[in-house]
Amino acid sequence: MIRLATSHAAITAPFVASAAGFPGIPIGRSLLDGRAFHLSPVLADMRILPSTNSIGLGGLGSGKSTTAKVRIRREILEQQHQAVVVDSFGEDNATGEWAPLVRDLGGLVIEAGAFTLNPCSDLFSAPVREQLVRSLILASEPDALTTQATHALQHALNHPKATNLNGLTDALVNPQDGRWPAARLAEWGESAAMALSRYTEGSLRGIFDGEDSALPPTDLPILSFDFTRMDRNSPAIPSLMAAVACWVEQVWLRQSAAVHRHLVLEEAWQILLSPATTELIQRLLKNSRKAALEMNVVMHTLSDLGQGRAQDLARLCEIAHVGRLGRDEAALTGALLGLPQWAIDAIPDLGPGQAVWKVGPAYVDIIQTVIDDQEARLTDTGTRRRAAQQAHADREAAALDDEHDDREQAADLLDAETLDGEIVEAELVDDTSTQPAPEPAAADDWGWEMPPNVIDTRHDDVLQAAREGRFSEAAQLAAIGEREDITAHGILSAEAMSWMSTRAEVAELSGNRGKAIWLRATVDRMGMGRERSEDVDNPDGTQAQHSAPEPPASAVTEVTEEPRPRRRRVWPYVAGIAALGITLAGISQASQDQEQQEERTAKAAAYQGRSKAALDIDGVKADVVAHWSSDKQRVVLELRSYFDPNARFLRIDSGGESASSTLDNGKWPRDPEITLPVDDPLADVTVRIAVGGRKWKEGSRAVSLAVRLSPTGLAYDATTGKRLPSG
Repeated sequence: MIRLATSHAAITAPFVASAAGFPGIPIGRSLLDGRAFHLSPVLADMRILPSTNSIGLGGLGSGKSTTAKVRIRREILEQQHQAVVVDSFGEDNATGEWAPLVRDLGGLVIEAGAFTLNPCSDLFSAPVREQLVRSLILASEPDALTTQATHALQHALNHPKATNLNGLTDALVNPQDGRWPAARLAEWGESAAMALSRYTEGSLRGIFDGEDSALPPTDLPILSFDFTRMDRNSPAIPSLMAAVACWVEQVWLRQSAAVHRHLVLEEAWQILLSPATTELIQRLLKNSRKAALEMNVVMHTLSDLGQGRAQDLARLCEIAHVGRLGRDEAALTGALLGLPQWAIDAIPDLGPGQAVWKVGPAYVDIIQTVIDDQEARLTDTGTRRRAAQQAHADREAAALDDEHDDREQAADLLDAETLDGEIVEAELVDDTSTQPAPEPAAADDWGWEMPPNVIDTRHDDVLQAAREGRFSEAAQLAAIGEREDITAHGILSAEAMSWMSTRAEVAELSGNRGKAIWLRATVDRMGMGRERSEDVDNPDGTQAQHSAPEPPASAVTEVTEEPRPRRRRVWPYVAGIAALGITLAGISQASQDQEQQEERTAKAAAYQGRSKAALDIDGVKADVVAHWSSDKQRVVLELRSYFDPNARFLRIDSGGESASSTLDNGKWPRDPEITLPVDDPLADVTVRIAVGGRKWKEGSRAVSLAVRLSPTGLAYDATTGKRLPSG
């Protein structure tokens, strides 16, 4: 926690400590001058705070979500505000993290997938129906709504069959004559029909293609749309968000009677990156003051949005609270938000619940959010982490108990052996035992020279890294330590040899038992040799132990044969060469591990969870698409032809699974789709697709291609390695 004295604050943060406060709910306390911090943006002077929109940033555990939840709760309880929350993340993937707070306030949690919304329902007015359908089309295919396609859609919405998405799609494909001929309207509406088919026949069916729908209530204090159980990379989330934003704009804001409303976007990067929802959200942000609406955006970093969108969002939000971030991210965020340098420097060292607040153009402070016990219970998202910590503590306690029991057993055995020894010693005692014992050494005289107080923790550091699963780092640290000790003490030294034992333990922990056995066997062999090299042969072939100096020789000398020259030992050199080879092999392996780790780190940084290759096979334009699930346990592979009139046959194969479709009674083949389990979420997926064009006939061979899809968004020809276009 950062606590600065008032005098220090006056130097590092001039004019902040004396800045005027704001009206509204209590949030926390300033760490610069200790004063209480209040803020309800709608109550602030419009000259100081023209907009009420806010953005909360911070890394995991920084407290950004807790601050957002506490603000909304207090605004509802103290100011009678209303709120709608779009909750995209839950701790256990079972329920959203806002659910306890929403239910405690008497609100409603609507789980995505548990309800069906019909955008063509007569519960909506005609303009709202059109806006909803346009949003769904843009969420599915951003480029589908040309000027001609928009006119065809408007014409189809007036068709008697357009009471649901299936009927609307049929009206687009087979329109009635209007101001323009039916043939031309069908041509214009083809792209819109293909986009809507995702909701009626494709992977998004079952969400918007029902007959009836019931609109959410508009008079509750808080309502949460819970997207937690959905795949976070699924296009269904932008589609649902488009529908929610349209409902907020066209229904909730018009019917709500609250004096002020809040729209909270939790994990907002996922929503703001979608072209379908960006326009809607920006419109709500720009019109928020007129609509008595406050947008509260919560996300990790602004860089998730890219430079352009991040600048737009930062410009539209007059209020920002920034929790702990890395130094590079803090510098980028500070530049976008216009923070002073002292505030940017403070961000990386902030504790949980602490944040740099910027309110309006001039006010900057460091605030500690203050919550009570009930709020702590309602906003807690660390239950799983604490459960893991408790389990670890239980294991440690059990291990200590076992160690204590072992020590007690050993002590009992030692007492028994000591007692037996005393009895035997009493039987063998003679008169010489009556001689006085030597005087004990003085209390401060140890009788030997104490070693220097130096503790080598390098081996422990290596093993600790291995126990935490960081095997590549452990191998690298072991290689560095081994090189240092070989240089300092020699290749056959005990210090150098001890690293082989450590590497054996690392191999054991990583599951490479064969390597561990081999390393330990090498240590045993070389250790025995090292012990022999410390012994010196006597002339008679026996070995003299160097435990104590020999007494001086008598004056009478004895003529003895000249000792035979000792045979030169070869094994130390062989052992040295073997150890050097093992060391070099370990260094090479550590280097390879490091390169692989760097490659995986780069791949993880570029991870998108989606990949697409745009292909033209046998005269058919098709896309092969891969979607990785949010939990990274499965991947959905799909071959899309978008109703290409030349398509006769489609097939996709991967991982022993396959799916295919053919032209049936003049209907275009459906897009085949398969789902595969994922062992390594960063590994590429190779699929083989086969496409039959206009000349394809049943029983004939279709043109096929192997495609490698990367979770970073790239796609390659699996045979040639050539990168494929993504459309």
